[in-house]
Parts: sequence; structure tokens; C-alpha cells
Amino acid sequence: MGGGRARTPGSRGWGQGLDTWVPWVGEGPGHLGPMGGGRARTPGYSGRDAARDLVIRAGVELGARTPRVSAWIWEGSGSCRGPQARTPGSHAPLSPQLHSDVDRGEGRVRYVLTGEGAGTVFVIDERTGNVHVTKTLDREEKAQYTLLAQAVDRASNRPLEPPSEFIIKVQDINDNPPVFPHGPYHATVPEMSDVGTSVIQVTAQDADDPSYGTSARLVYVVLEGLPFFSVDPQSGVVRTATPNLDREAQAELLVVIQAKDMGGHAGGLSASVTVTVTLSDVNDNPPKFPQSSYQFSVLETQPPGSPVGRLRAHDPDEGANARLSYRLLDGDGPFAISTDPLGRDGILTISQPLDFERCQAYALRVEAANTQVDPLYIRQGPFKDVATVHVAVEDAAEPPAFARPSYQLGVPENSPPGTVLGKITASDLDTPSSAIRYSILPHSDPGRYFSISPQDGTLRTALPLDRETLAWHNLTVVATELDSPAQAAPVPVVVHALDVNDNVPTLAPGTEPFVCHGTRPGQLIQTIWALDRDEEATGSRVTIRSPPGLGPSDIAVQDNEDGSAALLLRTPRLPPPGGPPLLVPLELVDGGRPPLTGTPTLTLSVCQCRPDGALRSCQPPPATGAPPGLSTAALLAILGCGASLLALAGLLARGRPKGGARMAPAEQDEVRENIISYDDEGGGEADTQAFDMAALQRPPPPALPPGPPHLAACLAARLGRADADPRAPPYDSLQVYGYEGGGTPCGSLSPLGSSWGGSEGEGGDPGEWGPLFHTLAELYGGQAGPA
Repeated sequence: MGGGRARTPGSRGWGQGLDTWVPWVGEGPGHLGPMGGGRARTPGYSGRDAARDLVIRAGVELGARTPRVSAWIWEGSGSCRGPQARTPGSHAPLSPQLHSDVDRGEGRVRYVLTGEGAGTVFVIDERTGNVHVTKTLDREEKAQYTLLAQAVDRASNRPLEPPSEFIIKVQDINDNPPVFPHGPYHATVPEMSDVGTSVIQVTAQDADDPSYGTSARLVYVVLEGLPFFSVDPQSGVVRTATPNLDREAQAELLVVIQAKDMGGHAGGLSASVTVTVTLSDVNDNPPKFPQSSYQFSVLETQPPGSPVGRLRAHDPDEGANARLSYRLLDGDGPFAISTDPLGRDGILTISQPLDFERCQAYALRVEAANTQVDPLYIRQGPFKDVATVHVAVEDAAEPPAFARPSYQLGVPENSPPGTVLGKITASDLDTPSSAIRYSILPHSDPGRYFSISPQDGTLRTALPLDRETLAWHNLTVVATELDSPAQAAPVPVVVHALDVNDNVPTLAPGTEPFVCHGTRPGQLIQTIWALDRDEEATGSRVTIRSPPGLGPSDIAVQDNEDGSAALLLRTPRLPPPGGPPLLVPLELVDGGRPPLTGTPTLTLSVCQCRPDGALRSCQPPPATGAPPGLSTAALLAILGCGASLLALAGLLARGRPKGGARMAPAEQDEVRENIISYDDEGGGEADTQAFDMAALQRPPPPALPPGPPHLAACLAARLGRADADPRAPPYDSLQVYGYEGGGTPCGSLSPLGSSWGGSEGEGGDPGEWGPLFHTLAELYGGQAGPA
């Protein structure tokens, strides 16, 4: 132990001769090193497989000035051996021992060990001072331990020496392999990259002590991936090693990198990691048509815009690097080419109508080119290709073709039927000599104003046209082949009804002129306008004037030469408001050839106006004398009617009977009403639930005369008794019957609305009323009718 210090002579105890010991203990069993950093290995040492019960001996005798033991050693046998001599400079193992000069071998001294790991990792023999290791040490878990050693009296447990501190450092050995904490790796590098292009950096970690030996010194090598990639041995940077990395040949490469400790020497530990390298695309491949010539065919009847075919040039690149554009190299023609939205295909379409009779085949040159070109790879170009396209036009049965795509014809309005408008012509392109039949679609001429010659297409009027009613007629003429009715073609024909001067000018609608009462002579009354339904170019403007030869008028008409005229007041005296209106004759003359003249008469009402000239009322003002509406003749007529009514009332009063004279029953029935009320209507003879039959079966009163009674006589007798009864109220008697029969020849039994005068003959015998009144006839003794 280089850290020991001799105690002074005469001192007692070993703590005064020993300050701090720092032994080096190798991790794992069987290692002990001196403080100078040397390390000894026992023969047959095998790392972690050695025994764990180890002994550390420190043979230090504190009675001398210098320690007797100068080294620490491990013993892997698990037994305690005595001190061994060591020649200076040799590596033979020694077994040191902790010892105090107080210890005379009498067994009075007991050695005590305290501090980190005392009792668990390190134990001391109380009698000999030997220190034992109980388990394998791991520097990566704990690199050093601090312990205190002390000698005490076994009997009294009194310290014989002050405690001494030991620092035991665990020396590293290569027992941890490298580890890639972030693997596996994925990287991307453009294809065709230059040699030395950095791809990715891999990093391994070693838990061993990098400051001692080469246990943590790592070296990187490529196990798989040569010759495409290389790795820097020290930094772990992966780089490209060849310039011909082609994504189209292989899009993904696998690289295995190994990290080995101990500088890559034999016996070192190692680990490996995979790096997946994806090659990204660059535009290094030009497009190429898979064939140099293409053949297409199309019917001549296909309309413009119809597709003819698709072409695709092959580009092994991807994404934007593979987008293409197509164009025709032969200039204008009946075809066009466009690129689909994905930039892959060229779509050949018809741009103009085809005609087999004019041209049966076309030869086109189509170019496909990349839309984006990388200047770094321009040497791989040119980035375009050309192919030839042959298009054959096939003949088809075509409908007739008109000489013009549309027709516009004009005819004056009011032309007589049969007037020729023009001629519509069509021909069969396949067979020019084929006959054509012409017709007008009915829905295009609902008024049947026109007719067309089926043979030659001459269009005529069938009815007179009126421009003011309908100025334009849109017809559809159809040409049909006689030998092939399915081949038909329409053409639009527009007919314009030309204007002629056939409408008399009139006053504009809504003209309601009036003159304010109190207007002074020469003052403007109102401006009036004329209306001519003919076109302005035909009738020019309308002149408004007073008819010549009528003499002076109260109203002057002054033409404004713009289709309007001003009305001026001439007379100083106007009729009162509400009086007779003023009549103004007018003459309206248009400018047509020949000119047409209208002669309306304008009626001017005299009205009351507000101060600002606005109309207030055209009614006469209310009178202040007699009440309005009652003239003298009306009053006399009312008085005559009243006198007549009074005379009629006197005559009626004079003809009434005296109040004291008693009237006969028949006369009494004529004067007043006997009301018999029936609330409901029964169902005839069979209805026995509608009313109480027992009430009808009661015997007649004794005052009735003998013999078969009639219903009228019965009712008259009952009314007579009611009238003679002083207790009866002074009003007509009311007899209530619950139900009333119906559907019989005699009608209703109710006297309401009847004009029965009390004659016994009225009503007849109940036996004659029919089978429904058979029971009623039996009750009153009459003859029963036929059953």
C-alpha cells in the first residue's frame, strides 16, 4: 500500500500510523491492484464465472515506520491464505492483511468495518482483519466504495485506535458490449448521387469506462451493403460508395453496420444495426413510346370533340418527374391532342367535322415530352419522344346536308297567303342524286303561318302575318331522304315579318286630361301624346292637330313635333266644376306612305284643383238651399202616396164587424188561426213508438153528435168548447201532437199554412186516405180502406 504511513515511536494503536488507503479492486472476482494503478490477474481467471467469496488482506503492521505490505491482491479460491512475499517489479499476487500492533495475538482485539457496502458487499474477519467480498462487483453500477476500519477491545468494546478510511475503487474490465439505442435506422438519398454523399450517421454506446483502457473505444465497419455504401470507422457516418445507384433498378437497399469495442481488436465485444436506405427519384429517364406507330379509325359522323384514341409514352420515373405533355407536330388539321389530368396519356380527339368523301386517311406525328427537366441530368436526354399516328376515316350513312347552316328570311306583313319567302335546299352527300323531302316541324309553327314544298323546299306564307302581333317566327325545316327515312337533318329558319304602315295612330293610353276651374286664357292645360304601333322608320313621327274647317275652339292644340301636343285654353269662361265637359276634336297623322290619320275626340273635365295644380275633385260643389235629392215633383209624389194609404185604411176599418156580434164557428175559423203544432214526424201506421196510441183511443166526449165523426168536425168541436170556456186564455188554442205522419195522399195534418174554412166536406173520409190511415179510420168509426 503506497498510501500507508508509519506511526511515531511509542504510539499506541494503528490509527495514528495509517491515514487513508486507496486500493484498486478489479470488477469481478480475483482482482486486487496497488494504489499505483497496476493490476494482477490470477491464473485461470474467467471474468464473471469466478467465485464470489473473495478475500482482501492488508498486511499492515503499524509498529514499524513503513508498512510491511505494499500491494493488494484478489484470491479467487475463496480461502484465506497467508501473506505472500513479492519481489519488487514482479506481478506475483500477494495477500495483504489489516493488522494493528496493539494486537498481540491474545484475542483481545476485534476488527470492525463500516461504511458503503460494509456487511453486504465487504465483510471483515473480527480476529484476523481479513476483508472478504461477498458478491461480484460491477463498475457500471458503482465505481468506488468508502469504508472505515477500526480496532476495538473485544471485552469492553472500547476503541483501541481511531478509525481509518479506505476508498476502494472498482477497476473496469470489458464486460459490456456496444449498443445502438436508436436503431434500426431508415434513410433516404437521391438516386445517382455522387460518391461520398452522406446518407445517415449511426451511433453506438458502450457502458464501459472510456477513461481506462480500450474497453469503450468503438470502431464501425460495414458488414452488408458493399460496394454501394461505406461507413466512417470513428464517426459512424454512412456514405454512398458508388455513383450508379439507380432507383429504377432497385428502390431500396439494406446496409448492416457493426460497432466493435477495444478498438476493433480481437477479443472485443460487438453489436450490429440495420440501415434501410430508400433511393428517391430524380428525372434521369426520358419518356419513350413503346411502339413507333399507332393505328386508329373513326366514323365520319362523329362530332367534334369525340375521342379517337389514347397514346401513352413510358417514363420509369415517378411523380412530377414522370408527368408528360403531348402535342401534334403536323400543324393544323381535323384532330387535336390533349394530356389527361394525371399527365400520363395523350388523348386524340376530333377538332373539325370529318368527311369521308373528301379525305379518307390522316398521318399525324405526336411528341411526348417531360414537363420538368433536371439540368443535372440533361446529359441523359433528350427528354422527349415522337411516334406516328395513322387515322382512317370510315364512311357512314349521313343525313342530308343543307346548303347553309341556318336561314333568315323576311316578308312584309299582311302579305297574301302563298307569298314566297325563299328556298331551302339540301343534298345527300353519299348519293347526290337521291331525292329529298322537306317538311316543317309542327311545334316550330303552332299558328300554321307557313308551308313548304316537299319536293323543292320553297317556303311560302299560309296566313297573313301581323308584325305587331308576332314579329319573328322561328321555324325548323327537316330534310329527309326518300330512300332512307331514318336519315333526316334539321335546319333553323328565322322569318322576320317586315313592317308596313297599317296602324292608325291613337292617343297614348292613360290620357285623362282635365282643366282646372279658374285657368286663364293662354295657359297650358296638359300635354298629350300619340301612339303609333308601326315601326318608327315606317311611320316616322305623328303630328297632332285640330281638324281643319271646324272653326275656332275653346281649346287650342299646339303640336310639339315630337309625337306630343300642348293643350292651351282660349276661352275666359269655363263651365262650373261637375258641369258639361269640353270636347276637343283631334287629328293624328303619321308619316307613312300613304299616311294614316286618326280622329279621336278628347274629353276635358272641368275640375277643382289645389293651388299647386293637382286635381282635387271633378264633382259639383254642394248646394246651400233645400236638401239635395228632393225636388218639388218628388215631394208631391210622396204626399200623394200618403193620402192613398190613409184612404185605404179608412175603407178597411169601415168594413170590420162589430165587436159584440157573435160569429159562427166557420166564420170564427176564418178570422183567427188555430195552431196545431207537431214537433216530429212519425213513420205512418206502422210507427207505434212515435206517439202514445192510448191517447188516440180514448172515447169521444159526450157532447159530440152520434154517427161516424170526421176529423174536421172533431177539431171544430174542440175549438168551440175552448172558445166557450171562460177559464181558457184569450188566445188561439194550441194542441200538441208528438209526431206527424207523412207520405199520404192527403198531405200534412197540420193546419199551418192551410186555407181550411171549416167546411165539413174538406179533408174527406179518413177511410179514403189509404192503407197508412187504416187504424185512424177504425178509431173514428169510418169505413176502413182497402188493406
